[in-house]
Amino acid sequence: MKDNFVFRLRVVYSLLFFVGLTIIARLFFVQVVRGKTYRNMASGQYIAPTADYFDRGSIFFQKKDENLVSAATVKRGYVLAIIPKEIEDVEKMYSELSAIVDGLDRESFLVRANKKDDPYEEIAHKLTEEQAEQIQKMDIDGIRVFVETWRSYPAGSLASRVLGFVGFKDNKLVGRYGLERFYEDILRKDGEGKIQINAFAEIFLDIKEAIGSNRKKGDIVLTIDPVVQSSLEKILGKIQESYDAEMSGGIIMDPQTGRILAMSAKPNFDPNIYGQVQDMSLFFNPSVESMFEVGSIIKPLTLSAAIDRGVITSETSYYDKGYVMIEGEKIKNHDEKERGTVNMQDVLNNSLNNGAVLAMQKLGKENFKKYILDFGLGEETGIDLPNEISGNISNLDSKREIEYATASFGQGIAVTPIAMILALSSLANGGNLIKPFVVDKIITDGGIETKTELEVRRNVLKKETAEEITRMLVKAVDEALLGGTIKLEHYSVAAKTGTAQMYNKNGKGYSKDRYLHTFFGYAPAFDAKFVTLLFLVNPRGAESASYTLPKPFMEMTKFLLNYYEIPPDR
Repeated sequence: MKDNFVFRLRVVYSLLFFVGLTIIARLFFVQVVRGKTYRNMASGQYIAPTADYFDRGSIFFQKKDENLVSAATVKRGYVLAIIPKEIEDVEKMYSELSAIVDGLDRESFLVRANKKDDPYEEIAHKLTEEQAEQIQKMDIDGIRVFVETWRSYPAGSLASRVLGFVGFKDNKLVGRYGLERFYEDILRKDGEGKIQINAFAEIFLDIKEAIGSNRKKGDIVLTIDPVVQSSLEKILGKIQESYDAEMSGGIIMDPQTGRILAMSAKPNFDPNIYGQVQDMSLFFNPSVESMFEVGSIIKPLTLSAAIDRGVITSETSYYDKGYVMIEGEKIKNHDEKERGTVNMQDVLNNSLNNGAVLAMQKLGKENFKKYILDFGLGEETGIDLPNEISGNISNLDSKREIEYATASFGQGIAVTPIAMILALSSLANGGNLIKPFVVDKIITDGGIETKTELEVRRNVLKKETAEEITRMLVKAVDEALLGGTIKLEHYSVAAKTGTAQMYNKNGKGYSKDRYLHTFFGYAPAFDAKFVTLLFLVNPRGAESASYTLPKPFMEMTKFLLNYYEIPPDR
């Protein structure tokens, strides 16, 4: 009997111990493991709705030392709301609140506060924590203060056409343009909704922690360096103003990897106040969403293709009369000047259209078209930005030689700036067409990083060809660009200008007074660390890009060489 009693007692003790252990484990699970979840449930038991709040992954610029700078984040503030039926003295409430909230409109406040049948009125948004605490200490019936969040862009307009913004779509806040749209699935967080508050929640939930409990799906870190981006935007702003241009734009890229270091177009906008923008075209990114006939910056591609095929060299010569007849059409050099016997180096030095036509003819129409396709000028680059379009090279479907002739010097076919800089980068990296990218890495839950790696789409030119055309472009800068007056003594720079007539806005023929100016270059030329493309839409007072863009390009180049501490190469 005694043994049975002891056994039963041990069983009871064991059960009590097990129950106690279960309770402790459950409390640990509720308070520690699932603590945030239950706090969120408490935050859902509020009684007064406020403005929509949301949480969203962050976007970061990245400096050369890999330090991160916030490009887009979620900012927290407070909403001031009133419950009209609880207000006893409207004038007194206004007087006390206006001492805390700057710019609180008296007339609007009185109208709202006297709506006794209205259960809820929001009076002010984006209050600071200090203001919210002051209001709460007033302890007046009819006042409520709630947490709210919103998308914030700390750098203002910097890289705005790349970043895009978060805006409403079907009553939901989503990425509308740029990276915000392209990476919506990464940046978006579930659990967006409304914050409300009641007495129970105030006990259980710290109001300062009423948001942000859901973990981010992901943050994105850009290849864009804010220092380089800022420098590019300042230069673009200056040249746009100087020549009263419709638009200026530029891209800076590492030609070895495809990393976009800066990308901009002016004018731009401040995504913090996108609702005030009247011109919707400012939301688009012309580097990927617009195409242009780019002019003579395509000549290095034409010549490199002919050199690669072995049909010309830099010393190949011809007699230049200032014009050439193709199928009854007269194709002229920019100045129609007869230069006599010249070679292919002179073609680059003096930007001779007739020399580019000769290179195309020696190459043959089919081979010329193949190289244009291989350079990617008729396809999308695959860059991680929305709404990318492909170039229009449909003129090369024609059997007419005139279409190929004009294409050889950059007229008659249209390409996007991003496709153009990728094609030109093949001259700087040994002949490879690579894929560009703006996001360096994605950081998902748990700190897992996914980096973007170099992707070579295809080889276009032999390495020897790329080196030869680079040598020719360096010589053109040293001897011919503004008479050789802006060359860099200790750095080799390969570059080329371009000027192209623009189509009339009615789409019928070319304008006689509207031009696109372009300029590209890379340095140090034989081990390029960056390639830059600048474009200027319809500048006034200067017909040729050789007047508008060489000096801004060299200013940008000097900055980059200094900023990245690149040693001299000559």
